[in-house]
Amino acid sequence: MNTLEGKRVASIDGKLVFKLSPVAAGCAVFLSALSANVYAQEAAVSAPAAQQAADANGAPVEKVVVTGIRRGIEDAISVKKNSTSIVEAISAEDIGKLPDVSIAESIARLPGLAAQRVGGRAQVISVRGLSPDFSTTLLNGREQVSTGDNRSVEFDQYPSELLSGVTIYKTPDASLVGQGLSGTLDMQTVRPLSFSGRAVAMNARMEKNSLGAIANAKSTGNRFSISYIDQFLDRTLGVAIGFAHLDSPVLTHETGMYEPWKTDSRPGIPAGTYIMDGVKSVARSGDNRRDGLMGVLQYRPSRQWTSILDVYASNFRREETANQIEVNLGGWNGGFDPGLMYKPVTTANGVLTGGVAQNVYPLVRGMYNDRHDQIRATGWSNEFVFEGFKLLADMSYSKAERNELSLENNTQISTVSATPTPFLDNMTLRFGMGSFPTIAGTRDYSNPANLFVRDTIYGSGYGKTPHVDDELKSFKLKANIPMAGDLAGVIDSIDVGVNYSDRDKRKRQPEGNINLKGAPSTISSDLQYSPVDLGFSGSGWIPAWNVPAVVAKYMTFNPTDSQSYLISKAWNVKEKITTGFIQANIDHDFGSVSMRGNAGVQVQRADQSSSANYWDGTAAAGSQVKPVDDGKTYTDVLPSLNLAFGLANDQTVRFAAAKQVARPRVDQLRSSLDFGVSNVDFKPGGSGGNAQLDPWRANAIDLSYEKYFGKKAYLAAAVFHKKLTSYIYTQTKTYDFSKYTPGTIAQTQFGNYTAPYNGQGGTLKGIELSGSLPLNLVSPMLDGFGVIASATYSDSSIKIQDPSSSIGQDIPLPGLSKHVTNLTVYYEKAGFEARVSQRKRSDFVGEIGNFAADRALRYVVGENVVDLQLGYTFDSGMFKNVGLLLQVNNLTNAAYETYAARRDQQLEYQKYGRTMLVGLNYKF
Repeated sequence: MNTLEGKRVASIDGKLVFKLSPVAAGCAVFLSALSANVYAQEAAVSAPAAQQAADANGAPVEKVVVTGIRRGIEDAISVKKNSTSIVEAISAEDIGKLPDVSIAESIARLPGLAAQRVGGRAQVISVRGLSPDFSTTLLNGREQVSTGDNRSVEFDQYPSELLSGVTIYKTPDASLVGQGLSGTLDMQTVRPLSFSGRAVAMNARMEKNSLGAIANAKSTGNRFSISYIDQFLDRTLGVAIGFAHLDSPVLTHETGMYEPWKTDSRPGIPAGTYIMDGVKSVARSGDNRRDGLMGVLQYRPSRQWTSILDVYASNFRREETANQIEVNLGGWNGGFDPGLMYKPVTTANGVLTGGVAQNVYPLVRGMYNDRHDQIRATGWSNEFVFEGFKLLADMSYSKAERNELSLENNTQISTVSATPTPFLDNMTLRFGMGSFPTIAGTRDYSNPANLFVRDTIYGSGYGKTPHVDDELKSFKLKANIPMAGDLAGVIDSIDVGVNYSDRDKRKRQPEGNINLKGAPSTISSDLQYSPVDLGFSGSGWIPAWNVPAVVAKYMTFNPTDSQSYLISKAWNVKEKITTGFIQANIDHDFGSVSMRGNAGVQVQRADQSSSANYWDGTAAAGSQVKPVDDGKTYTDVLPSLNLAFGLANDQTVRFAAAKQVARPRVDQLRSSLDFGVSNVDFKPGGSGGNAQLDPWRANAIDLSYEKYFGKKAYLAAAVFHKKLTSYIYTQTKTYDFSKYTPGTIAQTQFGNYTAPYNGQGGTLKGIELSGSLPLNLVSPMLDGFGVIASATYSDSSIKIQDPSSSIGQDIPLPGLSKHVTNLTVYYEKAGFEARVSQRKRSDFVGEIGNFAADRALRYVVGENVVDLQLGYTFDSGMFKNVGLLLQVNNLTNAAYETYAARRDQQLEYQKYGRTMLVGLNYKF
């Protein structure tokens, strides 16, 4: 039974009713209760100008300058209010002042958006309950490359300090190139000529993690950024330069289970009980180091010409070591007697919950991963104005590169001899959701002299060296033509344009066994780190060591990609997308009701292809590696409509309808495959990618009501409905292998092929409530306080088949959390700033890296992450413009937990600690 979000749905008289979380219910009641008071405030503010002038009684008008938290909020509200599409936005309260480690944390607090944590940090973003694969990320309006295997951007590559804001388009328009199906996220850097003068901002923070130092890794880190903006040549030339440095510890306590949970016979366990084949306890340590550089050169010699050159570069390195104790519970202990026996065991609802596993052969493993990412992006735009006619020419180039080294080596307790004899152990085990499992042995694993680097029951080690290149070139030409004559009263202007993009993504992954050079040996003391405490799982202390140095001294590692089982891991994918569009920009009044918006159509011509190799075991030696090339072209016609009706009292009603697409994942488009012929039934079979995929397609309708109070506050309610006409998931189908079977022992050309395929049908729908209110609009006694809140409910009728399930089990769409809530309460007055932010999402299916570093589907337990920030800025004296900061991220040390098909079948449980930062800001 699938228990995802089972506790949130109730049945009343046969009807489904979803229960609002306390945050969502509180937000709804709170915002509705406040609205009456705020309307009254607004009425006073809207008094006739003559009356206001009389009240002023000739007194001089005082200019109010909004700064700090309120400035960022009001700027974001202005973006939302003035847009013709349904959008969400964040805006920096000042240059370099977005508060988060990466832009992902900031984005995740917006209505309808949720983050998925990877290694303790928000990395990828789901929009409206759909996985990151359904959205597109832009930088200054240009699609970005990715260092991952896919096209989804890893947001922790983008320092928040270098961005001025982000706009999330929930509804597309025809001129938005690179649009996604769930949404389009456009990150923006500053425009220097928008500033009134020179501005320099510096930020410095020290960081400490509550888990403390592990092995050789420190628990402290630092962040530093500097931004410089200036104007020259009578404000015709503007320059902006920003640099941001991050050095942050990677610290994790985690436990994990082998996959899958299954009903299999084990000595001492009742038949039919769900069990797993192994368990591990891990302390992970290391650091993230990131240097980001942003540059903008803006030249505007006249009103007729503006030229902007954008440059962004990021170097990211994540280096970490994992030290773990691991126990095989599948009955395999290297063939030594006696064999595995459970005595006693405990079960609940047919699932193993604990017991003693006798005669197991635990190993102590060291794993090392060193990942280097580089992103380079350049864009050059030129806008020309000819008597109202505008022409925009934009060209861009971006490239991402990832180089990774992954190593593991294994040790086990044994006798000191040329052929060591293992020491079997009895492990006390206890499992259950919501906490670390207990994995406690009767032997002492803390003494490195008892642990031998040797050929264990899992061999002596394994390594990988993945390499990814992603290159994207694009050119865009767009004209804005003002309308004249009878149509000018309804259609303000016409946008027409074309965009061409050329993407080339390549992956190589040499790998192989790490073998002993000679006899088993203990690890020399000069290669050992401080011991690691696995007491959080009851496993006690274990040795830790320098994995790369141990591999170099005691082992050989010669990675290759030419072995038969590795051929399919190398692939090239190319995409050439030509997009043409025409859009009418609408601006018309119906009496007191204004209407703004656009109607248009976008035509996309996609040419996708992939080249790779497969292994033909029947061919002559030296010619087993054979090429496989595939691809297709297709055209999508994408009409769109956005209308915003301005009503009395600063109210807006929006309606949008569009046909939307999301390109398939790049790794799904690979043509590589594993192919073979059975020696039993002589049928061919295989698995791999599918370069013939169509994109995800959907017909979408959105309706939104928004009430604004100037740019100080807003309340909004929105509904959306997407009818998916084409989607993609991995499944097994009968396939014609005729081009692979000649010369083999196959007796038929047809067999099973497991790969991504297109499916049809299904809906996604949801409701969003959001609001932002400074509470002085309610009562002067609450001056300085404010609240930002949102609640989203999403549901989908689409079920896909879990490719890892042997029984064809259906699971929800990956990334879909039925409930997402965000709440920020802040106080800002007289230089003091304080805010507490909570982002919460319910259970969802995540696509994450498994133990083998492959992409896998897992249920992820809903998360509730709370962040705190306190600050004070001096407004006079020798410390004027100096700001002090205290920030605590993940205040409650919220765990990250995954499970199999049932909530009581835990897979992973991880804690990353809470992070405290102290620092200062200075602007002049």
